[in-house]
Amino acid sequence: MNFHTRKWVKPEDLNPNGTLFGGSLLRWIDEEAAIYAIVQLGNQRVVTKYISEINFVSASRQGDIIELGITATEFGRTSITLTCEVRNKITRKSILTVEKMVFVNLGEDGLPAPHGRTEIKYVKDQFKEDEAVE
Repeated sequence: MNFHTRKWVKPEDLNPNGTLFGGSLLRWIDEEAAIYAIVQLGNQRVVTKYISEINFVSASRQGDIIELGITATEFGRTSITLTCEVRNKITRKSILTVEKMVFVNLGEDGLPAPHGRTEIKYVKDQFKEDEAVE
């Protein structure tokens, strides 16, 4: 799993207990997962279809730096399934896991559309494809 996105937990992200508010974290995860799906499917029109059980395993506090890791686990005809882990950047202690997130690829008409992808595309490979076209 690649951990690329990092967030700094600030006072406005805290709940009354002084720990990271779950809603803030879920917003960050949904946004990051959507971006990941967009990049993998090559289409800016994707929507969140499903998020499985969310397992909060430890707290995060003000000043912590957390990182979000997302990877594709399955490609459907019109969908992509992802898994996510959030951990403390310094201690590597897991904060949250989401086993399954499904995003659906949409056509210009707003309906599910086949995307034609079958495997993860890495940035380094995309540059190789661009060079081959030139």
